[in-house]
Amino acid sequence: MNKNFKGENKMLNFTFYSPTYFAFGKGKQEEAGKLVSRFGGHKVLIHYGGGSVKRSGLLDAVCASLQKENLPYLELGGVKPNPRSGLVYEGIELCRKEQVDFILAVGGGSTIDSAKAIAAGAVYAGDFWDFYEGKLIEHALPVGTILTIPAAGSEGSPDSVITKEEGMLKRGATGDAIRPCFSILNPELTATLPKYQVACGGADIMAHIMERYFTNTKEVEVTDRLCEGLFCTMLKELPKAVRNPADYDAQANIMWAGMTAHNNVVGVGREQDWASHNIEHELSALYDCAHGAGLSVIFPAWMRYVYKHDVMRFAQFAARVFGVTMDFQNPEETALEGICRLQNFWSSLGLPVSFGELGAKEEDISFMAENIAYGETGIGNFVKLKAEDVKEIYRLAL
Repeated sequence: MNKNFKGENKMLNFTFYSPTYFAFGKGKQEEAGKLVSRFGGHKVLIHYGGGSVKRSGLLDAVCASLQKENLPYLELGGVKPNPRSGLVYEGIELCRKEQVDFILAVGGGSTIDSAKAIAAGAVYAGDFWDFYEGKLIEHALPVGTILTIPAAGSEGSPDSVITKEEGMLKRGATGDAIRPCFSILNPELTATLPKYQVACGGADIMAHIMERYFTNTKEVEVTDRLCEGLFCTMLKELPKAVRNPADYDAQANIMWAGMTAHNNVVGVGREQDWASHNIEHELSALYDCAHGAGLSVIFPAWMRYVYKHDVMRFAQFAARVFGVTMDFQNPEETALEGICRLQNFWSSLGLPVSFGELGAKEEDISFMAENIAYGETGIGNFVKLKAEDVKEIYRLAL
C-alpha cells in the first residue's frame, strides 16, 4: 500500500470490458455478411420486429450481404416493444433445431434484447428465465446488431430486458457474454422513425445517463463530466431530431450518445442507482407503453422524492446541464429548478410527464409497487427504496 495516499479512496475499483466492434456511418449495413464471417458465424438467425425492416428494404440488403458471403440464414420476426418471453422460447428452439451459431438482430433495443435472450438460452440447459431472476450470463451464441432506433444502448451493453407473459414480469439480465460482437450504426436508418418514437428513445438515453450520474460516490469528476457532456448533447440534438427525424447530423450524434450512455464508459468507478428503471418497468409491463415514455413520467418524480439526500448533486446537475444559476444560499431552489427544467424539456418534445398523460391509473399503484423484486435491501443505491417509497414516487407522478 502506498503510504503517500492519505484519506479515503472515493472512486471505486472497477474492471471495464467493452469489445464490441462498431461500424458507423452511411451504407454500413452492407458489411453485415463480412462482419458475421469475421466473428465466426456460419449459420445465422436474422431476428427483427415488424414490417418496417421489410418495407424499408433493410432486410433485403442484409440478406443480400449474407448471401454474398455464402452464409445460410433463417428469419424470425415478430419482436414487439417490451419483448416477450414467448418469442424468446421460439427462437431458442429454432436455433437448436437448425444448429444456428450466430444471431443478427436488426432493429432497436427490443429486438437486440430478444436476440441476446435467445443467444443465452440456446446454449443453456435450463430455462433462460433463470438469467432474468439473477443468474449471470456466462455463455451465449455470438450476437451482431444493426441498429435502427437509438434508445436502449443494447447495441453496446451487456444487458437485456424481457417481459415474461406469465404474470407480465419485466426483468433484466446481464453478462459480458451477451455484449454484441459487432454493431452496425447507420443514422440513415432512423430517418423514417415517428417523431414520438425519436423522443421516447431520447428520454431512454438521458435516463441511462442519470442512473449513473446520481451517485453516492465522491471524486468522480471524469465520469461526472462525461455524463454532463452527453446530457448536453441530447439537449441540443434531440429537439432537432424530433422536428426532423431525417436530420442525419442530429441522429448521428444521438446514435453515438445512446451507445456511449449505456456501454458503461460513463459509469465506471461509481455506484449506480437504477431504481427509476425498476419502477418504470412495472408501468411498461402493465400498460405496454414505450419505455422512454414511462421514464419521462417516473424520473422527475423519483428526483423530487430523493433530492434532499444530496441537494448539492442535484444542484450541480441543474447548474452544469441546464445552466441554472447556482444559489449558494439556497441550493435546494437550484436543485428543484433543474428538475423542473428536465420535466419541461421532455414535455416540450411531446412526452408524457404524468400518469394521466401516459394512461396509467392511480388504483394500480399498490399492485405495481408490490410487484417489484426488492431483494433484502430494496431497489436503487442513491437511496434504498422499499414498496412504500415506490408508492409515494408513483403518487408524485400522478
